[in-house]
Amino acid sequence: MQTNEIKIKTEFIKLDQFLKFSGLAETGGHSKEIIAEGIVCVNGEVCLARGKKLYNGDIVEVENYRFKVIKE
Repeated sequence: MQTNEIKIKTEFIKLDQFLKFSGLAETGGHSKEIIAEGIVCVNGEVCLARGKKLYNGDIVEVENYRFKVIKE
């Protein structure tokens, strides 16, 4: 599975915002649904908290997609 890097300019980004920013979710409501389904993993663990803060180096996986958070 290929890891794509998503660059952020802030110290952290919340998981629901990240899903929209990365293009995995079309809207905030869609982000909420994806997270509630239990298919989002952060650093290898299922995450159900849409407000989870993601920092530099964190890995987010949704089905066959993997993203690494990179702080610019």
